[in-house]
Amino acid sequence: MAKKKSDTNMNKNGATLGFEAKLYQAADKLRNNMDAAEYKHVVLGLIFLKYISDAFEEKHDSLLKEFANPQSEFYIKDEALRSQSAEDEDEYSAENIFSIPKKARWSYLQANAKQPEIGILIDNAMLAIEQKNSQLKGVLPKNYARPALDKQRLGELVDLISTIGLGKKENRSKDILGRVYEYFLAQFASAEGKRGGQFYTPRCVVQLLVEMLAPYQGRVYDPCCGSGGMFVQSEEFVEAHGGRRYDISIFGQESNPTTRQLALMNLTIRGIEANLGQEHADSFHHDLHPDLKADYILANPPFNSSDWGGNQLREDRRWVYGTPPPGNANFAWVQHFIYHLAPNGIAGFVLANGSMSSNTSTEGKIREKIIKADLVDCMVALPGQLFYSTSIPVCLWFIARNKEDRRFRKRAGKTLFIDARRLGKMIDRVHRDLTDAEIVRIAETYHAWRGDAEVDGYVDVPGFCKSATLAEVQENGNVLTPGRYVGAEEQDEEDEPFADTMAHLTEKLIEQMAEARRLDDAIRKNLQVLGFGDES
Repeated sequence: MAKKKSDTNMNKNGATLGFEAKLYQAADKLRNNMDAAEYKHVVLGLIFLKYISDAFEEKHDSLLKEFANPQSEFYIKDEALRSQSAEDEDEYSAENIFSIPKKARWSYLQANAKQPEIGILIDNAMLAIEQKNSQLKGVLPKNYARPALDKQRLGELVDLISTIGLGKKENRSKDILGRVYEYFLAQFASAEGKRGGQFYTPRCVVQLLVEMLAPYQGRVYDPCCGSGGMFVQSEEFVEAHGGRRYDISIFGQESNPTTRQLALMNLTIRGIEANLGQEHADSFHHDLHPDLKADYILANPPFNSSDWGGNQLREDRRWVYGTPPPGNANFAWVQHFIYHLAPNGIAGFVLANGSMSSNTSTEGKIREKIIKADLVDCMVALPGQLFYSTSIPVCLWFIARNKEDRRFRKRAGKTLFIDARRLGKMIDRVHRDLTDAEIVRIAETYHAWRGDAEVDGYVDVPGFCKSATLAEVQENGNVLTPGRYVGAEEQDEEDEPFADTMAHLTEKLIEQMAEARRLDDAIRKNLQVLGFGDES
């Protein structure tokens, strides 16, 4: 259930730890002929290595002190035996700390940072760690020795990262590494432009999805999980509200192999167990969890994907509400989510605004059938400029399998519409962010409408939210754009008929052309007064 703002564990938008920008600037030095898609792995891999090495060496030093203390019950007189005992893997696994071989420890790499073979040493360290820790096999980047990577600047980066105590116990409790990861993911997404959306969903959007779904316990699924942000927020939500992270089970998959690596590292550094399948795979053509029925689905699938291979899946059993058009995967994703929902399951996901109103090919018919089946629980229109991958506004869909679910108010035959297009604040010249208060407002509106125990008293708010009946939606041609229902003063251009749009634009153009002629005449007369121009 939604809680008051003070009870949430939301990270302050734009809050930093003080050293991320400096670290990112150093990383940027490595760019040269590398694009962001390459150098992000250089930096994130080193941050990961520093973190797990710091944690190991802190525990290692603690063990040595304990074994050397005559007052300790674990005192070991022989120095060689003390050193040997401090390497015992069981001492580390008990505290969820990875075992790090000597030549893979950060202290060793830092001592050799100025050596020309530093790239080889880092690759060997990554390989040694994977061999020592089976859960990391195939996860870590191992291409630091490649010629294209400037070894002098790589050494400088090692030195800079050395100044940050990422793995110290007090820092681990503050989740410093996770926040550094998120900062870097955001920066790399911005640098990569559209490609960044492959692995990064803005934190405020993830927070909003999680706050609205409130995944306390059960199976959580994301079939296009990117860097794993949905999973991280789900576990943070459970812990922030007094639950246990082990009350939820995480399932997901990712088609991009390097993005999947990011997800595995992102989850590993936080101690989150997740079943992402044995390999990278396309959810449409190789569903790694074919029999999964999830209690919660959170996802940000690729927008308007046209190369999803729909022609090979014309008779797929997931297309209960109609065969998706091969030129757009939006309603393939919607039906994939519905297929994987448990009887009382609920899904929240991001889609392009066109999904709410498009009648292209079979999309309108599919949406009509989904609406008629009374599966659409809530629609949220978001402001533009939230995403690094696109400046266009997007929307959130919430699909509920059972609106008669006894945990909530019965809401059969109704859909909540929320228009949040005017919310958010600019965090830089081109990007917008939803504030904590705005996230709470949207989430609590949804929870009040559902009749959650902690939040009640829902009322329609003109221009913001409206509880509409199935009949009203059908009267509006099965269009799910919130602006149609909440009485917003302004409407997106897509809500206006094309002929009306052209009429308005033409009228405005004629006015501007007339103004241009007036200004030309005024300039000509002024030139004539000054003795220039044609007097005739």
